[in-house]
Amino acid sequence: MSWPIISIIIPTLNSGKTLSECLDSLILQTYKNFEVIIVDGASSDDTMLILEYYAKLSASIRWVSDKDNGIYDAMNKGLKLAKGDWIYFLGSDDKLFSPAVLYTIAKKSKNENEFDIIYGDVFSTRFNGIYAGEFNSEKILHQNICHQAIFFKKTVFKKIGNFSLKYTLYADWDHNIRWFLSKRIKKKYINMVIANYADGGFSSNPNNKDTIFFDDRRWKFIKYNKKSTSFINKLKVIKAEFKNALNENRKRHALQILFESPYLFF
Repeated sequence: MSWPIISIIIPTLNSGKTLSECLDSLILQTYKNFEVIIVDGASSDDTMLILEYYAKLSASIRWVSDKDNGIYDAMNKGLKLAKGDWIYFLGSDDKLFSPAVLYTIAKKSKNENEFDIIYGDVFSTRFNGIYAGEFNSEKILHQNICHQAIFFKKTVFKKIGNFSLKYTLYADWDHNIRWFLSKRIKKKYINMVIANYADGGFSSNPNNKDTIFFDDRRWKFIKYNKKSTSFINKLKVIKAEFKNALNENRKRHALQILFESPYLFF
């Protein structure tokens, strides 16, 4: 098997203050069989000048700029442009943890070709150090895996789908629940820090909320994990979700529960 091509997708919007350090961490990688795709949302600062400079500096870097519908729309656009065997999403204010990250991932993906997902940890002051270790089905319900810690085989998106634009803040968490609980996706955790995850981004702003995701989260969990959820626990979640939906006047969600409940048992 040949060494894989890794496509690194970076959404940007007015990222001039942090983008150079992010791209420097990629150029310094000892492994060179990768491409960088920057999907810019029509920035008005000096982001475009930085992109032009780095595109001349490295043939592996290319970019597009147009208005989009947020981070996850940009990530989906990047997927359409990606040519790699493996996909990785990096924030414009994040950095790979060391120059050996891509080499290590490429070597593991080559030696362990049966896996569709390889994920590790991130380091961040937001989490007071390293986050967040190996996950299981219960942990993924309560915590998200940072996308900066995950390498996806491109085929994962054909099996699971892209990021849902229904969720403004946690479309990556929704996507992680879908692949983590899928029997079609084989995943491997490695005890390795992948990236420096910057605090202060979109998801860390307390003013940014995603109530639709949190309304759907437990329901999605038993929907995708129905074979491993006991009959009693299914009934408890259905009862609690339906009651909450009525109390909070979320009529659409209440109807969804009534419509989909039989599916969870058969």
